[in-house]
Amino acid sequence: MIEVKTRWIREQQLEAESGSGHRVLIDADKKTAASPIELVLVGLCGCTASDVVTILGKKRQPLTSLEIRAEAERAPNPPAVFTAIHLTYRVGGKVAPKAVEDAVRLSEEKYCSVAAMLKKTAKFSYAIEYSEAS
Repeated sequence: MIEVKTRWIREQQLEAESGSGHRVLIDADKKTAASPIELVLVGLCGCTASDVVTILGKKRQPLTSLEIRAEAERAPNPPAVFTAIHLTYRVGGKVAPKAVEDAVRLSEEKYCSVAAMLKKTAKFSYAIEYSEAS
């Protein structure tokens, strides 16, 4: 079981603590911290990044950097769920493009639990960019 507790600080500011003891500030007004919906995208990027790094490591690909950018559209009315999410993977290292494409596809289709949940309401798309010669 995964547990998180969140406490209200003031106005729209909150502090969440994970079961593993890590804390994160949240601000629905986005004045002092990320909003809850932004943190969902943070979770998505972290989940898929972890998958891609693990898969490329198992394939012995010389990955030197990975950056994932998420852009999302939301429904116009509450609950304003994500309706479209585009991920851009910026990959560094002399990695084989096919290995990267396979890793991204496996993350999206099989391993990333955050993506699996978000796919219930959002259409996913992605692009891969290389920052160093492959």
